[in-house]
Amino acid sequence: MWSSSAGSPNTGSPPDPLPKKQLFWDRPGLLTDRALIESSFVEPSQTARFLAGQSGQVTHSGDWLLVLPIANSGLSLDDEAVRVAVGMRLGLSLCVPHNCHCGTLVDTQGLHAMVCKKAPGKIVRHHGFNDIIWRAFGAAGIPAVKEPSGLDRQDGKRPDRLTFIRWHGGRSLVWDVTVVSPLAKLLNIRTSW
Repeated sequence: MWSSSAGSPNTGSPPDPLPKKQLFWDRPGLLTDRALIESSFVEPSQTARFLAGQSGQVTHSGDWLLVLPIANSGLSLDDEAVRVAVGMRLGLSLCVPHNCHCGTLVDTQGLHAMVCKKAPGKIVRHHGFNDIIWRAFGAAGIPAVKEPSGLDRQDGKRPDRLTFIRWHGGRSLVWDVTVVSPLAKLLNIRTSW
């Protein structure tokens, strides 16, 4: 009965002894449902959102939904931020089409705000992410310096932070925050900050 309902010739009969994990029994049906959903998409952004919402496809893409809203740690969102984040995740219309300050046409989903160099708040969010990481190192007793000088690359860019404690091979740890939209690859847009 299970083999016929799974609908896959590759599934065959269940092994003997019968598996005790529910995942074994559910997997063929889940894969069939997933294929049906994916085949219904007409826009690349729909596929990107679907893949981003699945664990394993885009690592930790939904972790922000699990964060406790602790204002003292910079981990709180106002109602509008939650509305926009959930709307983007679901592909809802968030704004009226208009021309951005940079001259680009913004569609109803407002995705251009993720990549625009003139977007207000972009630098503030970047610094906010860096400060959260920096405070976490400080809480662990690992001193770090912001925007260290003397570490510029050939293109003039430099890392956001540098630890004073040596890590692997006697070298300090440096980091730079980059936020990437799960839609970047499919929509061919640059979304790094």
